[in-house]
Amino acid sequence: MHAPPRIQPTSLADYLEAMSKATFQPGISWRVVEAKWTGIRAAFRNFDPRAVADFGEPELDAITNDPTVIRSRKKIEAVVHNARRMVEMERAHGSFPAYLRSHGGFDGTLADLRKQFKFLGEAGAYHFLYVVGEEVPDYEAWCARHGAA
Repeated sequence: MHAPPRIQPTSLADYLEAMSKATFQPGISWRVVEAKWTGIRAAFRNFDPRAVADFGEPELDAITNDPTVIRSRKKIEAVVHNARRMVEMERAHGSFPAYLRSHGGFDGTLADLRKQFKFLGEAGAYHFLYVVGEEVPDYEAWCARHGAA
């Protein structure tokens, strides 16, 4: 298994987009996620976390009925929940990277991400941290240990 490309986040939107990919992927082919990503990005207003955090039932219904996205209502709701939590964590810690680094290392961060954010299991949380450039165990070794290879 090849490691996914890493990014250098410059905004909270970059973090929300990376987390949202990890949210949509479980149970769905990466090819499908990539094919639908332009529509997903548009539906979630380029992953502006403050805009997404304000979504209500009308926006959720519109996205759920949009054929250009993956129409899993639970995953759509998870993105909105995750946007709200990101905004809260940024406010509480001064920045989202400060939140990520406030747990004493990878294991603590992984555990808290899984607790705070929806549809972010162990592999999704690892993937998210890896993609956004946080310190994580070696990708290939981690995948082999966790049956992801």
